[in-house]
Amino acid sequence: MSGGRTLVRGGLVVTAAEELYADVLVEGSRIAALAAHGSACAAGWTADRTIDATGRYVVPGGVDVHTHLDLPFAGSFSADTFAGGTRAAAWGGTTTVVDFAVQTRGRPLREGLDLWHARADGRCAVDYSFHMVLTDVRDATLAEMDLLVEEGITSFRTYMTHPEALHCDDGQILRAMQRTAADGALLMVHAENGPAVDVLTARALAEGRTAPRHHAGVRPPELEAEAVHRAVRLAEVAGAPLYVVHVSARQAAEEVAAARGRGLPVYGETCPQYLHLTSEELDRPGFEGAKYVCTAPLRPPGHQEALWRALRTGDLQVVSSDHCPFDFAGQKEMGRGDFSRIPAGLPGVEHRLDLLHQGVVEGRISRRRWIELACAAPARMFGLAGRKGTLAPGADADVVVYDPSARHTLSAAAHHMDVDYSAYEGLRVTGRAETVLLRGEPVVRGGEYTGRAGQGRFLPRGASPCPH
Repeated sequence: MSGGRTLVRGGLVVTAAEELYADVLVEGSRIAALAAHGSACAAGWTADRTIDATGRYVVPGGVDVHTHLDLPFAGSFSADTFAGGTRAAAWGGTTTVVDFAVQTRGRPLREGLDLWHARADGRCAVDYSFHMVLTDVRDATLAEMDLLVEEGITSFRTYMTHPEALHCDDGQILRAMQRTAADGALLMVHAENGPAVDVLTARALAEGRTAPRHHAGVRPPELEAEAVHRAVRLAEVAGAPLYVVHVSARQAAEEVAAARGRGLPVYGETCPQYLHLTSEELDRPGFEGAKYVCTAPLRPPGHQEALWRALRTGDLQVVSSDHCPFDFAGQKEMGRGDFSRIPAGLPGVEHRLDLLHQGVVEGRISRRRWIELACAAPARMFGLAGRKGTLAPGADADVVVYDPSARHTLSAAAHHMDVDYSAYEGLRVTGRAETVLLRGEPVVRGGEYTGRAGQGRFLPRGASPCPH
């Protein structure tokens, strides 16, 4: 009932800034007010619909700034379309995703962006926006970046790996950084030394090391850390902020921390797979290890604790899903006999909030830090501050009633993603979204999906202030 008044009553409101037992009043698509539960102010509120949140957390809708929906690969696409992937996001309490539109090398940025708009328009169950992947940084590309920023595409991505299709050399990255610095935009970097990885990959295959477990071996932590260090120095020369995606290794996190320690506007993101899984998954019997091939790769035991510590101390600022789902059957299986042909990526958009909440359950992070990492910081860094990632008057009424004691088992049989396996099959977690409002409208309520394709809207974004 869009346009009505909704009252979320009796829950523990948790934001990045505070925790309080409060009622939340929603008018139409926006949050109208918050007041302490039982106060005279809250007692006087009336509503068309009341949601009892007693014994629950009331938190902002999640903001996942790293997904790959409808992503082309080797003649097929990632398993989740914008329709299915955003529906799964809603089930998991995420109400905003930012996906990656990709420039085809030699073609205009506009062409790639228009293609992604066409894939998403009218299909999304939650609100969405796009980053723009740069694969060919020329004068014309830089001029187009200015225009895209004016339209609300305020973040760009370059790859230091994948020389065959996506790689930008240091000169191209520096030029892109100079332009984002001038435009008030943010450059995101996939930091692995691609040419060095290719040398190690060719040697492994020539020596007959073709199984999935060798994927991690040719992408050692040192090559991730080296690339982060190089990207930081380029950003320093350009005077530009830098966002390092999917930090997977202790050494890479240390490079981000060192840059921040020198006062540079450098930011790091990690993902649930690096917090909960290890490279041992790649050793599963038969070809099962292919399910766990992603880039940057899963790391040996020990790196997880370093990443949790970096999240706790603020050396890493965001947890995104890097949801890049390829079916095991017919897609991951393309790499039998050659690990380099396995489509890289793991599914996880539905479980990001729950897997990060495990850090709260286990005492690794606080409740407020959970919301900072999953909601507030990504909204702030990517031009959605004041609208997404918080519960405050005037913000979009993206509200999640979250049951912190709900125990459930992650599995392909139970998830709502369209991919045919779960990277977390059999993992028991505590905490689950129970009711999810998108701009005041329920998309999930009491274990039932009530949303619809096209309910999500495209979000032009403002400049990325990236406070240090």
